[in-house]
Amino acid sequence: MTNETMRKFGYPGSLIREYEHWAVLLRPGQVTLGSLVLAAKSDAKAFGELPVEAYTELATITAEIEMTLKAQIAYDRINYLMLMMVDPNVHFHVFPRYAGTRDFDCIDIEDKGWPGPPDLKSAVEIPFSTIEKLRNLLIEEWSGCY
Repeated sequence: MTNETMRKFGYPGSLIREYEHWAVLLRPGQVTLGSLVLAAKSDAKAFGELPVEAYTELATITAEIEMTLKAQIAYDRINYLMLMMVDPNVHFHVFPRYAGTRDFDCIDIEDKGWPGPPDLKSAVEIPFSTIEKLRNLLIEEWSGCY
């Protein structure tokens, strides 16, 4: 099952890992390097509408997100933001946070909000080829989680 929010964030082309109730997508606008969207696959528009099994699955998913991003981005902190102001279906924006910049494919991405809240307006639109390289790197790293 997919929904409007997942499609807005590029599903299925942005997919890193799919679970029974959730999909982890690479966020097109990289607020910090490795920015993700953790999207519920249902049509739920409120967190409380999700089935109990979706909450249980979050424990596994968040552990895998953190292990993967720590290995590849070396973040200092991680933020999960459930904003749902524009995109209606249940989802989190996941931002690895760090002091300074991270370089990927000759592109520097600074955490402009560090050490405060993420600066969502500072999202960097990176070329498709770089997005694909980053997506493939995270998919490869993710497979090491099992």
